[in-house]
Amino acid sequence: MRYRNLIPKPRSAFLLVKCKSCGNEQIVYSHTTIDIRCNVCGNLLAEHTGGKAKIYGKIVRRLD
Repeated sequence: MRYRNLIPKPRSAFLLVKCKSCGNEQIVYSHTTIDIRCNVCGNLLAEHTGGKAKIYGKIVRRLD
């Protein structure tokens, strides 16, 4: 008998993103509703799109 996944995993997650210009690592939500800028240099890290955010930095890892 096969068991179904009763509790599905969410599609959204928190991501550790590294800024391309200064190298600062910052936690960003994958479905953010606002534009996220780097705390150090002010570069755009994530842009809201009405759904999944567009990430401009390098994604280091997914935080589950």
